[in-house]
Amino acid sequence: MTTPCLLLRDLDVIKNVMIKDFDQFVDRGFSFSKEGLGVNLFHADTDTWKVLRNRFTPLFTSGKLKNMLYLMTERGDTFLDYVENLRLKQSEQPVHVLVQKFTMATISACAFGLDLDEDMYNTLNKIDKMIFTPKFTIELDMMYPGILLKLNNSVFPKFLKSFFSDLVATVVKQRGGKPTSKKDFMDLLLELRQKKTIVGSKGSVDDKVRSLELTDDVLAAQAFVFYAAGYETSASTMTYLFYEVAKNPEIQEKVIAEIDEVLKRHNDEITYDCLNEMTYLQQVFDETLRKYPIVDPLQRNAEMDYVIPGTDTIIKKGQTVLVSVLAIHRDPKYYPNPDKFDPERFSTENKKSRHSCAYLPFGTGPRNCIGMRFAKVQSQICIVKFFSKFRVEPTKNTPTEVKFDPMRLVLFPIGGIELNILRR
Repeated sequence: MTTPCLLLRDLDVIKNVMIKDFDQFVDRGFSFSKEGLGVNLFHADTDTWKVLRNRFTPLFTSGKLKNMLYLMTERGDTFLDYVENLRLKQSEQPVHVLVQKFTMATISACAFGLDLDEDMYNTLNKIDKMIFTPKFTIELDMMYPGILLKLNNSVFPKFLKSFFSDLVATVVKQRGGKPTSKKDFMDLLLELRQKKTIVGSKGSVDDKVRSLELTDDVLAAQAFVFYAAGYETSASTMTYLFYEVAKNPEIQEKVIAEIDEVLKRHNDEITYDCLNEMTYLQQVFDETLRKYPIVDPLQRNAEMDYVIPGTDTIIKKGQTVLVSVLAIHRDPKYYPNPDKFDPERFSTENKKSRHSCAYLPFGTGPRNCIGMRFAKVQSQICIVKFFSKFRVEPTKNTPTEVKFDPMRLVLFPIGGIELNILRR
């Protein structure tokens, strides 16, 4: 009972759709009420997305990340104390719950300048279910594309909109409605808010000028998507990384040796340059996302009839195309013995010889994940802090093979993953 979609598997076709002819596939093809957080950067339609993306890209430069680094490392130290206290009572711990505490704290600090207390953490946990549990409204949209927008319906409950509207209002009030010297996500929103309307840059001479009125709904929608995307994807990636290195102790030893060696050179201080020197850790991180791409499938909608180059196949206007990242990442054509966890796949030499669309954990093309750098830095800081003090081992409850939860919108292990956390 769903509208037929076209599944793309050929990497050259994927490159055409996602990169070369992106202007004909800007939309994701899923929209809902703009009053119900629908104008967020992830779900926004073509015109809105182009304006938002243009204005938010500067937030994710390496310079901005360097400014936020101290906020992440401070939360990393708090996280180590938290892990140690839990470990003393019980060495076996559910990893996702642990690292989620860190990612929620860093997002709170880096985006909103807030410290995460227990009440806020419990509320965010409640919100987690609202965001990442599939809903019947999504099925309805699959049967009748665009119906949610026509009926002015949202896929999210009112509580969610109220929470993020209140959160933005609180921070705006705290800062007197003006940007501060923090230069965080909220400061950027406040800078934009003073303009009342933002205009996107023109892609070409013939391109129309796009503008967006910055209402409180628009601000709340950006706060929502930054929070949701920022903590969950990183928490799940780290969960899988800890799981794989626990099962492959020789890889864990190599990661720990590199962390020790690089930290020693930098007087135990985690800097942006120091993270860049941890090349093996980056390979392990990339291989984790190869085996467990968190967001799957990728989805795009045709803006007009499109003939796939070199074929007579037409993708009709309004039709949705899907790219299964998991299927590509586990295809033996591109990754021999795909079930094996092998960081060497991401050595400089091996990466060079691979098709540019054979690795898509953050999507690709102009509508790829805007927070990719943030996610990597946030995760690496947590991993480096963790392995400087602890190591992980499987327990009798650790699954030998991960099965994904069908009742979760992102790739999530059924029942979570428990590991033994041991002091080094």
